[in-house]
Amino acid sequence: MRPNENKLARLVETERWVAWVRLGGVAFAIFEVGLFSVDYPPGYESAAWTITGLFTAGSIALFVLARRGSLRLAPTLSAAALLFDTAIVSAYAIVYSYEYGSPTRWALIVVVVEAGLRYGLVGGLGLPLLLVPFFVFIEWWRAHKFGPPGFRSDRVTFPVGILALTGTIIGRLVDRLDREAALAGSRAAEAERLRDELGRRVDLLEAANRCARALGSSLELEQAFGAFIRELRGLVPFDRTTIVLVENNHAEVMATAGAGADTVFPPGTVRGVEGSVLEETMAGRTVVRRDMRDPAYPEEEALLDLGLQSRLAAPLLLGARPIGMLSIQRFAVDAFSPDEIELSSLLGRLVATAVQNIRSYEAERATVEELRRLSALRADFVSLVSHELRSPMAAVVGAARTLQERWRELTPEHRQSFLELIGSETSRLAGLIADVLDTSRIEAGTFSYAFSDVDLARLVEESVAAATVGQDEVRVRASVRRPMPSVRGDRERLRQVLSNLIDNAVKYSSAGDDVEVSAAAEDGAVVVSVSDQGPGISREQQRLIFEKFGRAKVAGKAKPGTGLGLFIARSIAEAHGGSLDVRSTPRRGATFRLSLPLS
Repeated sequence: MRPNENKLARLVETERWVAWVRLGGVAFAIFEVGLFSVDYPPGYESAAWTITGLFTAGSIALFVLARRGSLRLAPTLSAAALLFDTAIVSAYAIVYSYEYGSPTRWALIVVVVEAGLRYGLVGGLGLPLLLVPFFVFIEWWRAHKFGPPGFRSDRVTFPVGILALTGTIIGRLVDRLDREAALAGSRAAEAERLRDELGRRVDLLEAANRCARALGSSLELEQAFGAFIRELRGLVPFDRTTIVLVENNHAEVMATAGAGADTVFPPGTVRGVEGSVLEETMAGRTVVRRDMRDPAYPEEEALLDLGLQSRLAAPLLLGARPIGMLSIQRFAVDAFSPDEIELSSLLGRLVATAVQNIRSYEAERATVEELRRLSALRADFVSLVSHELRSPMAAVVGAARTLQERWRELTPEHRQSFLELIGSETSRLAGLIADVLDTSRIEAGTFSYAFSDVDLARLVEESVAAATVGQDEVRVRASVRRPMPSVRGDRERLRQVLSNLIDNAVKYSSAGDDVEVSAAAEDGAVVVSVSDQGPGISREQQRLIFEKFGRAKVAGKAKPGTGLGLFIARSIAEAHGGSLDVRSTPRRGATFRLSLPLS
């Protein structure tokens, strides 16, 4: 209740109980006039009863009006009641002025108390001063009509002084009461405001808590955003909402719901940040577009076509770093309240935190899966190397013991075949150990190169010629488009790459198949392609074969090997500023392409 209303309410309450006191005064007046007043001058008794009658009628009327308690009429009723009481008491004082020393005039102290109660210090002090002429008149009337004694000034100053002191005390107390009441009222209003604010804050926190639980309900972004949007609909009603994440100055729509969710900027849409509202939100500012009928950003035209006319865009803040935007749109103009704007800003922080947590989990999960995969590859490698070492070692040991124990019994041809077997298996062991050592050096960054100008055409022909030595089941043919410029590189390392590619092609080819090795200059680079007619490589395994210990699983074509050759080959190609990739379809062969920049 406002201070003015407080005063009006106090006036109404004052008039109600003063009305009861006034009725008591009527009874007292009748009692005094009828029993204790004697020896009236002619006409004075009838005047006293007339005043009593008026007093009775006025008291009843004022009682009825006071009981209605109208705040609007309270000031008028209060002034009229004070004037009435003053007039009645003054009339009694004039009537009983024939008695020298009559106490009737002192009844005006009741009127002064009333004035103080109604109007505070102004009424309590002002009314006695206004009564000074009356006291002068009544003293003159007494002295003139019923003297001696004559006019006595102390019979004016003394009662006025007493009344003024009494009115001052009452008025001061009432003013203080009003101030205390106003202060209490303001404090109560402030307490009520703080209570409402606290309640609003609690509601915001509860709403944020529900959204946080929704975001934490899944470790998949799409599912978490879906649960969040379902919760958001009950907190900040929307006609359309969108969650956008920004990375490398490109914005991707992660989730959307409401009008045009599947047609206008659906999930997966990628757009630039420049010129859009994201420029504002990525600066950490909440943007409120109260009326989009005058578009300020390019995307608003599409939203207007859906009938949406107002928009709230809150940044997704991860600490102080914006990572995206939560956008809420409505059909109505100027449809967002301050509480909704504040809540949306808070929700933006929650969404950003959830995104960070989910991404961290995904990164940790990917790391764990990668470590598991590498652990499995290492285990397979240990098993594979053990097998690869055991087979040639067994062959070498067996051949050596046979030569040692049966040297004299063996013919020269048998001896030669055993020696060739020992040489072949020893070379195989040396190659396996060389691959392991090369891999270790590549990982340690100590794999050395000796760069010079290399005639790649001649190197290709030499590698093809070497591949035909010792096998005649698979035809290996070279096709070099001359003239071919030289490249800058390490000749032996490049030979190692070509030998690996050609040996793999031969290994996975069937008898009678052809392996084509071509070389040509293309777009500032020399490209060497090695194509076979083998079983091919599935798309899922095309990345695996270039990793350490990675080997393609080909049905019916299990071949010995460590899974390090292509890893080493790609590392050498990249060290030369080039690349090595594969193009293959299952059952249709594979083509490995080595691309090296020209000198």
